[in-house]
Amino acid sequence: MQKNIFFSVRKVGLHFLFWFLIWFFFYVFFSVGTSNKEFLFWFSTILSVISIVASYVFVYDLIPNYLLEKKHKQFALYSFYASVFVTTAVLMTMAFGFVFFFNLEFQQMPMLTKSASVILVCVLLIVALASSLKILKHNYKSLEEKKHLETRFLQTQLQLKEQELKFLKMQIHPHFLFNSLNTIYGFAIKKADETPDMILKLSNLLDYILYQVDKPTVVLDEEINHLEDYISLEKMRFHDTLEVNFKKENTNKLLQIPPMLLIPFLENSFKHGAIVQEVLKVDINLKTDDNSLFFKVENTSKETAKSISGIGLENIKKRLEMLFPNKYQLEILEEKSIFRVTLRIDLKKK
Repeated sequence: MQKNIFFSVRKVGLHFLFWFLIWFFFYVFFSVGTSNKEFLFWFSTILSVISIVASYVFVYDLIPNYLLEKKHKQFALYSFYASVFVTTAVLMTMAFGFVFFFNLEFQQMPMLTKSASVILVCVLLIVALASSLKILKHNYKSLEEKKHLETRFLQTQLQLKEQELKFLKMQIHPHFLFNSLNTIYGFAIKKADETPDMILKLSNLLDYILYQVDKPTVVLDEEINHLEDYISLEKMRFHDTLEVNFKKENTNKLLQIPPMLLIPFLENSFKHGAIVQEVLKVDINLKTDDNSLFFKVENTSKETAKSISGIGLENIKKRLEMLFPNKYQLEILEEKSIFRVTLRIDLKKK
């Protein structure tokens, strides 16, 4: 409430100052050739009143209700009426000074006050100035509102993307955990000696999922460690029927990447891979170059089309599109006995 009152008082003060400066301009401008201060006072005051009335008609009625609403015909018509009013008022002001201050002696009037065109131009310039300020204020306000709407729109989009990312991660994690728990369950039934080591490795992976995955990025070294833990779990499950070759080239281990970015590809290779000639072969290649990353997973396969039908790869595609729009290449190749996923990402900041 107090803020609104302060704003109103400030606005009235600014208007008063503006019109006082206009009055002072008229007083000084038309004082050329005369020392009649009483005449100058009343002449400037009347012209100021004419300017105020005409300006406020334009600023608070014609411009917002017709010009900005694109009612150009009505605006032109009412502007013509306003110009007739201003012209008539100016002529009457000249007549007022001619009759009451100079006793009908036209030659005694100050030089500038005898020219209706000069007076009219001065008044119309004031009206045009006030109208221009109104239009500039409107344009500035429109830009501010547009920026505000764009900001809110971007914030909404960001929130939606964050929610979708969380949803995609939630879809990825159950697949990963389900496979690992199934493996441990099988070893526990057999009371295998590898069970404690498997539980420890799964514990490390759970820690990564629960406490690291919500971070926007992690160092590449962390992702590599958990890839290796995952591979170790799968080796225990497959025993001699699994052959994994994990090749790391020129890896910048301090490079920042989103967490859980690469594991779903590896998970997919074990989930949909097939044992060919008594062995499931998985070849993994990871390398970095400056701020780019190359990752390839290739596994033996007998399936067609089903390999890419699961939730994992479809969700990782969506996640990549949100995290790296137009900055990644994902190639999926499925042949008779080979399934290959190749990912290239440009990690350079804009």
